[in-house]
Amino acid sequence: MWSDRRLVELFKIEHPIVLAPMAGLGTVDLAAAVSNAGGIGSIGCAVLTPELIAKTAAELRRLTKNPINLNFFCHDAAKADAARERAWHEKLSSYYRELGIDPATVPPRLDLAPFGDVAVAVVEQVRPEVVSFHFGLPEPRLVDRVKAAGCKVMSSATTVDEACWLEKHGADAIIAQGYEAGGHRGSFLDSDRKRAVASQAGTFALVPQVADAVSVPVIAAGGIGDGRGIAAAFALGAAGAQVGTAFLLCAEAATPPLYREALRNARSNRTVVTNVFSGRPARVLVNRLAAEIGPWSDAAPDFPLPMGELPSLRAAAEQKGSADFMPLWSGQAAGLAREMPARMLMDLLVREATKLGGG
Repeated sequence: MWSDRRLVELFKIEHPIVLAPMAGLGTVDLAAAVSNAGGIGSIGCAVLTPELIAKTAAELRRLTKNPINLNFFCHDAAKADAARERAWHEKLSSYYRELGIDPATVPPRLDLAPFGDVAVAVVEQVRPEVVSFHFGLPEPRLVDRVKAAGCKVMSSATTVDEACWLEKHGADAIIAQGYEAGGHRGSFLDSDRKRAVASQAGTFALVPQVADAVSVPVIAAGGIGDGRGIAAAFALGAAGAQVGTAFLLCAEAATPPLYREALRNARSNRTVVTNVFSGRPARVLVNRLAAEIGPWSDAAPDFPLPMGELPSLRAAAEQKGSADFMPLWSGQAAGLAREMPARMLMDLLVREATKLGGG
């Protein structure tokens, strides 16, 4: 039923709709609903321990017999800089005092290991049909092991050059992530992240250029919240669409109540690309931290170290009914999100897209 069946055939799925991984918000139930509806459900594994990745994948396998995707980060490890981290903590000290937290209490250092030997061993155990990456690809020997496990590989590109690099280095499909997308930018070739954000193309400028430049299937991502966006992506040369924010109001998503309320008001709330939550640029709904410390701060430590500051501030604020310090990852099309079961939303997306010629 789809005019371009390359992604459907590559992943052996019915509908070329990829659930964005959304680490911490995507759940097994959400991923299973999308896979069971004919798309491909994803689990964001970057924040999970190897044991939890294996357990989560096993739970997902029990809920669906259809293909699944496990997503990982392959960022450079954070550089230790005690002075910079201390200065960042001091920059936030007024918030600690306001919320009744002793600013002398330094939170534990939070770090995330990039995809490596431990993670690939879990992939070899689980053997998901698809493994996706953010921030490029891991080193070639790890990509080879992923493929030897029978997995297809995809990763995000924010420029044509990144898309060509990914194809050259083994990606079976490329996610063309436009400026509108929620969450972290997938950029990786330009080490000047501020410059990379400033020059990033929108989804519907990026997709046709990437589709013209590579031979593998292209998945459009960013600002796609309904069937109109999916049909438009196909018209521009995409073979599929990745959808994230549109699923955050589904009951299956682990979206906290204050977050859900912010999404419900998304038409009057702005989004902004900021680095103050994690150290890397990411699109969020504007809240107090993003507005007062960001949207961009050159003082922020390396990714993902700023995330270590959030739990105590976030918890104290949430007790007062505030999402001031919650990272409200969101794309620019958040106002299109609809509150319904994920399976119902998938069916609706397919009907809308095919009615408009996406199929």
